[in-house]
Amino acid sequence: MTPANDISLSEFVIHHVLDAKEWHLPFLPPVPLPGSLTLHGLMMIICALLLLLLFGVVYRKDDKVPTGITNLLEAFILFIRDEIAISFLGEKDGRRMTPLFCTFFFFIAGLNLMGLIPVFSTATSNVNVTAALALITLGFMTVGAVLKNGASGFFKSFVPPDVPWPILVVLVPIEFVGMFVKAFALTIRLFANMLAGHIVILSLLSLVAFFGYVALPSVILAVLISLLEIFIAFLQAFIFTLLSAMFIGQSYHPEH
Repeated sequence: MTPANDISLSEFVIHHVLDAKEWHLPFLPPVPLPGSLTLHGLMMIICALLLLLLFGVVYRKDDKVPTGITNLLEAFILFIRDEIAISFLGEKDGRRMTPLFCTFFFFIAGLNLMGLIPVFSTATSNVNVTAALALITLGFMTVGAVLKNGASGFFKSFVPPDVPWPILVVLVPIEFVGMFVKAFALTIRLFANMLAGHIVILSLLSLVAFFGYVALPSVILAVLISLLEIFIAFLQAFIFTLLSAMFIGQSYHPEH
């Protein structure tokens, strides 16, 4: 491999990972996106519309005995409600917050799966997208906690009980900063995992374009990693939802 090929390969991979103002479709010229809309923004709109179609049309909530897609979706929803929301926020708050956590899970999983389809792009590999999702969690950790426990209760949650005051001088600022670190961790965890997976797949596939049949074994590796990425798409959606519920539950119920 020559240095020139090194540079070309890097540029090829980065071009397909970064956000863009054009949508490249097969056998068609690049489609420019209007206004301030970017490719990742378009992916989020498409995902939201697909979820509305899935739950508004395909999902049959009136069926006494759910079958097919309805049964599968209800299994996910009940798991999120019982094992995530209620587990970390209690019965009352857990049921109230279930729609938020279901939205997190299905929206992130949808974006992750769309990124595995060649004509689409992975919006969750954009740190701005993951940061926006994490800010929603941070909003519930702060504004939601203030509304639930009052301002005094919110600030008291940063003061651990039965700790000597000299230690509190150091511990309280750490606890306060830790709230923002949790949101930052949500941002980076999802962004880094999705970005890394797609860089690996694109790197393996682009080897064939640059080196021909000699690099054909890399296609097998790319296919295997793509199958693993399907599992990771759901896993990362689950982890983001689980950690969001955990962090919000800690803010809502600091006594626990």
